Amino acid sequence: MGYMSKGHGNKKTQSAFRFHIMAAKFAVRDFLSPRMKILEELDIRSAHCVLDYGCGPGGYVVPLADLVGPEGKIYALDCNPLAIKTVERLVVRRKLSNVEVICSSCHTALPDNFLDRILFYDILHYPMDNITEIFAEFHKTLKPDGLLAVHDHHLKEAELLDKVAATGLFKLHYSGKSYCFVKTEQQ
Repeated sequence: MGYMSKGHGNKKTQSAFRFHIMAAKFAVRDFLSPRMKILEELDIRSAHCVLDYGCGPGGYVVPLADLVGPEGKIYALDCNPLAIKTVERLVVRRKLSNVEVICSSCHTALPDNFLDRILFYDILHYPMDNITEIFAEFHKTLKPDGLLAVHDHHLKEAELLDKVAATGLFKLHYSGKSYCFVKTEQQ
């Protein structure tokens, strides 16, 4: 069902206790504020391929799987094995045939220009020694007309925009509930 990808382990994973506390908080959040409301502005369509980077316990997985339909594919990536196991159980329980899990902190093992959308939600505030590598992977795997959707309620708008712009790989396309970026042309 899932696979390990090179590059895992660059970021310390959470303890089981902290992960389960986070998952419980996310379950309450998702009940009070359904994830579909956030995804609506991303124009995710049937047959799209979407990467949920840092998927955690999978709060976006089911709504994404519904949006892309059976012709599309969701790639749920996380470096925490507990997150991967949680999403795998969700996939089995919900009989989601269009979801693949990836245990990694960066590399997706996906082809170039393959993804229609990348979700990078509530991750950017974490200290990551491989952030340049992560954004390079996003740039490589995102289609020329694809979107990188970034949201992190832990960061102020200017800080979030600066962190993404610092890579030189993406430029802001529009903002709403998420900040949506498109690829810049590489020299």
